[in-house]
Amino acid sequence: MHPLLTTETGTVRKKWKGRLPVALLYPNTYPLAVSNLGFQLLYRLVNAFEEIVCERFVYPQHQEPFRSLESSRPLADFPLLLGSISFEHDYTRLAAMLVAGRVEPYAVDRLQKIAPGHPLVVLGGVGVFMNPEPLAPFADLMVIGEAEPVLPLLLPALANIHTREQLLDIGQTIPGCYIPSSYSFAYNRAGRLQEITVRDGLPQQVCRISVEQSRVAAHSEILSPQAELGMYMTELGRGCSRGCRFCAAGYIYRPPRLWQADAVLAGLAQRPPDVQRVGLLGMEMADSELLDQIAETLQKDGCSLSFSSLRADRISPGLLELLSHSGLKSVAIAPDGCSERLRKVINKGLSEDDLLSAATALVEAGIYTLKLYVMVGLPTETEQDLAEFVELIQKIREKILPIGQKKGRLCELILSVNSFVPKPWTPFQYLSFGGQEKEQAMQDRDCTAAVYNLKKKIKYLKKAFAKVDNLHLKVDRPDKVLTQAVFSRADRRVAPALLDIGMGKCSFKQAMKRHKLSSWQYAVRPRDHDELFCWQVVDHGIQTGYLAKELERSLTGQSTSPCDTSGCRRCGVCR
Repeated sequence: MHPLLTTETGTVRKKWKGRLPVALLYPNTYPLAVSNLGFQLLYRLVNAFEEIVCERFVYPQHQEPFRSLESSRPLADFPLLLGSISFEHDYTRLAAMLVAGRVEPYAVDRLQKIAPGHPLVVLGGVGVFMNPEPLAPFADLMVIGEAEPVLPLLLPALANIHTREQLLDIGQTIPGCYIPSSYSFAYNRAGRLQEITVRDGLPQQVCRISVEQSRVAAHSEILSPQAELGMYMTELGRGCSRGCRFCAAGYIYRPPRLWQADAVLAGLAQRPPDVQRVGLLGMEMADSELLDQIAETLQKDGCSLSFSSLRADRISPGLLELLSHSGLKSVAIAPDGCSERLRKVINKGLSEDDLLSAATALVEAGIYTLKLYVMVGLPTETEQDLAEFVELIQKIREKILPIGQKKGRLCELILSVNSFVPKPWTPFQYLSFGGQEKEQAMQDRDCTAAVYNLKKKIKYLKKAFAKVDNLHLKVDRPDKVLTQAVFSRADRRVAPALLDIGMGKCSFKQAMKRHKLSSWQYAVRPRDHDELFCWQVVDHGIQTGYLAKELERSLTGQSTSPCDTSGCRRCGVCR
């Protein structure tokens, strides 16, 4: 048994005899893997098939052996590999894991016959159905969408094929299955995609598949004291109705689905009796009525609550009461935009009054450390917007410090400043990394101006907050975020660079140069509204032109109301 499993609860262990061995890869370290609800859900779904034995592989940490967690077997023993991809920075690790497991990293180099050592590699996860193309050369098949409706059809089909050529039948008959080798992409000299061609019998676009409802909300299946998030987690739904224009989740998970209270409570009811800390995913989407029901249940059970971020205009008295009894040391709020004008640009829907009221209510409830997340490099952003953020923080301090003083407590603010990255399938997919106007971005052929522009804004905020007591400023490094911006809108031509970086052969900058790839082309070049994108090999149901119209509304400061799935037909998904 792998040493990491000695303190796990909920692990599935099966004998191999007579079963199909399936390796489940998570391209990050064990503490993050065991905290990822989607990875845990996938592990349970695959192991629910009696004829399959599924074992996990994580990215090695501290010189750990690269073997399966359950039985310490090498990756080459498994004829079927499933990879769960969440974030761009996992791309290089996935490539490295294949090589470390003695698997040919590129699908084209594997033998036609499927067998251990030449396995079938299937990739999925939000990183894949946002933009499958950076990892496409590594995959024999990619799952476009959520696992629950696809796996019951896909896994039996995969168990009965013997050659890669048979994957065509799966691509033709099972929704959500993308066969990258059957699609070709033609580019012009300027680097713009001209045409996507597809093998006969396969769809021009692969429709993303999603769950309509859930009787039991997804919840923690495995608990480990080594988890990055040491708590029992339950999701409140999927997607987000708000439609923030920078956020891919609000578009690629459409329509937004908030689970019924019974489903959420059923997920919470699976919690082991000795686990008292509960984390909720999707707090920003949930309405006050659902949050109050959950708060009441958790209080009755003597549980404390945790979450990643709380929407400032959704703080009810019942929720505050639970928070005050949860022993939380801090709560995060995400203004995202530095000014009220910018929050209209990004369609955040939060006013300054919302943020001040939330900060006051949270400190009165006994939470004396507040985290605020904000982005720099958003479209139309100016120094005046940054100055308004400085003023907002001063107003928050004026509100909360007297409350803390009355209670004999010190109030702290933690400001997390992050560089905006344009994401596929959002209205901001057309924009430049670095927050530059189109004319300036077209002149910046080596990304120097983009990175400098962001550093300049971060420097402004550092200087403004340098002498403010009990305030901690956390900032990212724009030159490092550039890597994410490149991978986010990259195509399959970037795969050799991912492999070189993952294997430690060279740095990101060296790998891009070695393979004659332009970071500017992927991250900074402004996109035309009628441009064809490589990620449009996926069909999310969003009608042509909608995202461009949302960008136009953004630049004129117009808001768009939240999704109303009962009658709204704006974007085309519910049609």
